Amino acid sequence: MYQVDFKKPVKVHFIGIGGISMSGLALILKNSGFTVCGSDSAVSKNTKMLEKAGIEVIYGGQRRGNVADDVELVIYSAAIHPDNPEYMEAVERNIPMLSRAEFLGELMLNYKNVLAVSGTHGKTTTTSMLSEMTVNAGLDPTIAVGGILPSIGGNIRIGKDDYFVAEACEYTNSFLSFYPTVEIILNIRPDHLDFFKDLDDIRHSFRLFAEKMDENGTLIINNDIEDLDKLTAGLKCKVLTFGINDETADYYAKDISYTATLFPTFTLYHKGEKLFTASLNVRGEHNVIDAVAASTAAMVCGISPESVKESLEAYKGVNRRFEKKGEIGGVTIVDDFAHHPDEIKVTLEVAKKAGYSKIWCVFQPYTYTRTKILMQEFADVLSMADEVVLAKIYPARETDTLGISSADLAKEIEKLGVKTTCLDSFDEIESFILQNCVAGELVLTMGCGDIGKVGDDLLGL
Repeated sequence: MYQVDFKKPVKVHFIGIGGISMSGLALILKNSGFTVCGSDSAVSKNTKMLEKAGIEVIYGGQRRGNVADDVELVIYSAAIHPDNPEYMEAVERNIPMLSRAEFLGELMLNYKNVLAVSGTHGKTTTTSMLSEMTVNAGLDPTIAVGGILPSIGGNIRIGKDDYFVAEACEYTNSFLSFYPTVEIILNIRPDHLDFFKDLDDIRHSFRLFAEKMDENGTLIINNDIEDLDKLTAGLKCKVLTFGINDETADYYAKDISYTATLFPTFTLYHKGEKLFTASLNVRGEHNVIDAVAASTAAMVCGISPESVKESLEAYKGVNRRFEKKGEIGGVTIVDDFAHHPDEIKVTLEVAKKAGYSKIWCVFQPYTYTRTKILMQEFADVLSMADEVVLAKIYPARETDTLGISSADLAKEIEKLGVKTTCLDSFDEIESFILQNCVAGELVLTMGCGDIGKVGDDLLGL
């Protein structure tokens, strides 16, 4: 594999530079003295930000001619396949190539302390909490998070010390290209089944991820994961467990209480010793779990319990995590990234306790494969809403070869007694909301595609 010499900057081309992760890595390279360029399909907030930083962005999709003659390295995301024109151009010209994950791993080799947050759910929130903790403790970390964190003004922070905090995604085994010294495994659930064969296959990859650390590393893992010993037995690294209401874990939360709208307060313990009591400004039990995991990692890095508590209580969340976008005609618009049944369930649990007279869930399914495999699970959790509006499936990296549509999901939801409407365009969805929703109700847009544009359009953002 090509090794990046960060002391000898070259010209680097990104295929699909506007993605949230790719754009952040492009900024890191630019800041390191590299000449950076890339292509993307259309103008976005990310591409405008890149252009402002002096990075050339070529619009209109991928074409062979976009790869300039003086490019010496090409970086591509998991969504790019070998038949992509720019990918083929780089291969034919023997230009060195790295996947996004491979490049991120190369970048990690420049840091003494690499904190990698993994798991099926909660990665972005936990990474964000941990990022706040390291910055507030006076460290100067480099941060790569999978969402927009307002406190750092985006998804990337470029620091100057030996700490790197990053999300570690299991899809296509990306995280096996990383070199962490501290790992968090939040949970392991069926997901990305267009790549993994089954849950056992996913568990195998997480085991390989844990094995990447030597005796100087630390694995922080949820004590509630099934057959935990099979994931941790024989590891060279130190293993710490975390949980809630579980005194067998090394770090655990107890005495958990909630306000009427599900903002939690909890006390953190370490092997029976009380460390602190904190009140969060983000809702739900899932955020308590993420807070315990992040706190454990922070204290492994030597950050004091007092500083961790202050960071948790100051944390306001990351964009698209039950994010209130505004109100229109007394109707509240909230946007959330939830796109897996487990995530949808906890998001709707929060919404149902928030005091709205009716919950409209506007959901955009993500990929045909996931929709087909988890059809019944999606129907079960979406039926928690009072009424559901389905957008067309967001295809991401896929083409429709399965004959699946949102209409199929709508039929399953309606079997459970919940009225469901399928609409083909965001314009139709926006008109539907304006015509049917009344003051006191909640419109909750959900999905990891571009469904958030619905709320933005309604509010004129």
